[in-house]
Amino acid sequence: MIVGVGIDVAEIDRFDAALQRTPGMAQRLFLERELYLPSGERRGIASLAARFAAKEALAKALGAPPGLLWTDAEVLTGPNGRPTLEVSGTVAARAEELGVRSWHVSLSHDAGVASAVVVAEG
Repeated sequence: MIVGVGIDVAEIDRFDAALQRTPGMAQRLFLERELYLPSGERRGIASLAARFAAKEALAKALGAPPGLLWTDAEVLTGPNGRPTLEVSGTVAARAEELGVRSWHVSLSHDAGVASAVVVAEG
């Protein structure tokens, strides 16, 4: 059963400018595993913008309740290359309230725009 669906887009250049303008913003939005590739290299801005869009889409799939923390949702890459979500804290509590048992995530970026769709399944 589908519990919720969320979609979001982020203009990559605008997102990049916001990160550059606001010191520490990346650390407030992302955890280390999201910011860096396994090689230790920092992810590209398009990938980070898509991950931000996924966090926004996740909030929408959960009904956009107040109090969700950005870092209580991690958008990671699974062993097969597909994006995955790991939730904790405020996000996990809301998901449990709604009966969410699994997540489906799709990320994309092209033509200066990053997008994400999140489906919460019960």
